[in-house]
Amino acid sequence: MAVSNEPDLPDVAEQLRQAIGRLVRTTRAHADSLPRTHAETMGYLSREGPRTIGELAALRRVSHQSMSRTIGELEKLGFVSRAPNPADARGFVITLTAPGEEALDHDRAARREWVASRIASSLTPDEQRLLAAIPALLDRLSGTAGR
Repeated sequence: MAVSNEPDLPDVAEQLRQAIGRLVRTTRAHADSLPRTHAETMGYLSREGPRTIGELAALRRVSHQSMSRTIGELEKLGFVSRAPNPADARGFVITLTAPGEEALDHDRAARREWVASRIASSLTPDEQRLLAAIPALLDRLSGTAGR
């Protein structure tokens, strides 16, 4: 029986999933100043624009009550504001404020700097060049190439 040089794709997929998860968790532990619930909610508002509490709850896969609590916390910090929803007089639209965008940018920059320092200190120049191709491949896998 011939030995295949082809990678075991399910094994590669599992190793990749685990490695990405470890990198994300480690980066957050070293670089984030915002609680994860705040950062995720603010990230959606930054990327997707103003949303209702119900829409944010659905995006984060949490209860409406939980999202209301998170929005209340963010509002007290001045990171979000709420305005009447023109499509539903009973509801509100939540918007990321300038201080919220600044706080989110601060965390993003801290993550970027931490990862860059780990790349510089842990990988050889050849490994760094190899790693430079990975983001485009991951974007192709996720269907977001060019976004």
